[in-house]
Amino acid sequence: MSTFSDYIQVTQNLARYQKMTASDPTIAQATKYYQANIGSIKSADQLVNNTRLFNYVMSAYGLSDMTYAKAMIKKALEEGTSSSSALAYKLNNSKITALVNTFNFSSYGESTTQQTAVTQGVVDKYVMQTLENKQGESNPGVQLALYFRDHAAGISDAYSILADANLLKVVQTAYGISSYSSVQNIDTQAATFDKLLTYSDFKDPKKLDNFLQRFTAQYDFANGQSATGSASGGLTSASFLLSLQGLKLGGF
Repeated sequence: MSTFSDYIQVTQNLARYQKMTASDPTIAQATKYYQANIGSIKSADQLVNNTRLFNYVMSAYGLSDMTYAKAMIKKALEEGTSSSSALAYKLNNSKITALVNTFNFSSYGESTTQQTAVTQGVVDKYVMQTLENKQGESNPGVQLALYFRDHAAGISDAYSILADANLLKVVQTAYGISSYSSVQNIDTQAATFDKLLTYSDFKDPKKLDNFLQRFTAQYDFANGQSATGSASGGLTSASFLLSLQGLKLGGF
């Protein structure tokens, strides 16, 4: 099976995979606690000091490796995102910005945790993040493809990609760009992406799938995986890569 085949298998049966993930006893228990208690949280301080809720929220936004940074996250949550000088922007981490936009205590105050984005949106993100992580245990390429699919609609320019390590990894892999290029000036990197990508295409499901097919083929090629029986019509990684050689830089 190719990475693209595995990716398509998940996306075509996404509701079933999400339901299976949500019903896992550990996940279900964590979600039950979150839903029962998040409404009582009235401030950033209360959120970061409830370890179970804080860990759930951080996991939902793919920030589980930063749960140690309670003071920093608290400050970002308290400042919100209304000012261009807010900490959420200074950190240059799209996941933190998304978290602060949802838990915007600066704008919504004590009613923040009554917002649908908090009561249900975070649960949906937690389930999807867990699903992606589980897929990554067997194939990191599938995890990256699912992540890109999940965040594609929010890509508006090169800097949207450069601010997110996972999105950057996908684009670099798809176009064979060395990870060492990340040491270049950020504007130089952005200019390269501007030549390669039409960002509005990521909002078109068919063009997005074409791009992710390109990524997964390159991923398999780079990692020495075969792609027999591909869901895209039986192309192997090698033959699909050859078919990509005729594409213009601006196309998927």
